[in-house]
Amino acid sequence: MTDKNENKKRIFKSGTTQIVEDNTMQGLSNEAVRDILKRSHPEVANATIRERELEDGATLVEFLPQPGRKG
Repeated sequence: MTDKNENKKRIFKSGTTQIVEDNTMQGLSNEAVRDILKRSHPEVANATIRERELEDGATLVEFLPQPGRKG
């Protein structure tokens, strides 16, 4: 069962930016990947995470921005 999960790739999406999972992200939870990505993409820090499977078997993890006040 774990072999199936290891062979599936994850694609992380924030706005129009897509980041394909590499060796440094394998085995990490979505929250752990968020911690890595928020250094270069601060909008993911408070975003809602939505996960869905694509037709090719890959998993799309979307970081959906939360509306808020600026300032």
